[in-house]
Amino acid sequence: MKIKEIQDEILRLKKENDICILAHSYQAHEILEIADFTGDSYALSKQAASVANKTVIMCGVRFMAETVKMLSPEKKVILSCPEAGCPMAEQMDKEMIESVKKMYDGYTVVAYINTTAELKTICDVCVTSSSAVKIVKAIENPNILFIPDCNLGAYVAGQIPEKNIKLLQGGCPVHAAVTLTEAEKAKALHPDAKLLVHPECRPAVVELADYAGSTSGIMEYAKNSDKKEFIIGTENSIAEHLQYECPEKNFYPLSKQLICPNMKATTLVDVLKCVRGEGGEEILMSDETISQARKCIDKMIELGG
Repeated sequence: MKIKEIQDEILRLKKENDICILAHSYQAHEILEIADFTGDSYALSKQAASVANKTVIMCGVRFMAETVKMLSPEKKVILSCPEAGCPMAEQMDKEMIESVKKMYDGYTVVAYINTTAELKTICDVCVTSSSAVKIVKAIENPNILFIPDCNLGAYVAGQIPEKNIKLLQGGCPVHAAVTLTEAEKAKALHPDAKLLVHPECRPAVVELADYAGSTSGIMEYAKNSDKKEFIIGTENSIAEHLQYECPEKNFYPLSKQLICPNMKATTLVDVLKCVRGEGGEEILMSDETISQARKCIDKMIELGG
């Protein structure tokens, strides 16, 4: 089958079977084209909770599907590619953080949304890359244990020097692999381009950037700017998507290494199998896990996430 034929069949079957398809912005363009909603993980979860469909397919990674299930426990949530995990979310487990919490007694545990549902059950508040600074600033406790991404945590700490923020060595291996030398070379190669990076990048790379923010923030900045050239310092699919949306502008990937193999694991055929009822994995969690894990997300919403 040709791509267009597969897409048409997916669109037909999702309507016939009352399915909502969510696609993270890092997915391939042909998957974004058949999705009902695209964007960051938390934004997608909120969209899923607002729709009437009883079945939701997540084209992304496992923690994203778990978040959808937590916010919509009554829905059937399917991860389109069961092998799609997240190295950052899997770096720290519940047992490890319970041990660390004893070392930092009295600290508020702030969990990046890129964590497992199990780990969220013992955290105080959740944050996204776009809401982290605002939420940590709103926490009354000056002592913060920020997990798992030390680069995002360092960015937050730099914005809120009045807080005592403890970090652990964790994070996104894809973003963290980008070096300052690569960033400097990219700027030298494209001197008129604005450098837009994700705060999961190393602090030195973030410091060099013209803008640091979430995936959605990067896309909005590029689309709304009157500038014509941009170096994109996040997953390379974003440079591709922006090129489609703004053909009159030029977008350059910061590094050819900025490719997430887990996000690339999902194919259009995986989605086709899911809408046929033949593939994917249904996300199942106990009521207790959902209840406990949701507390830190509810706290995020309360603080303005």
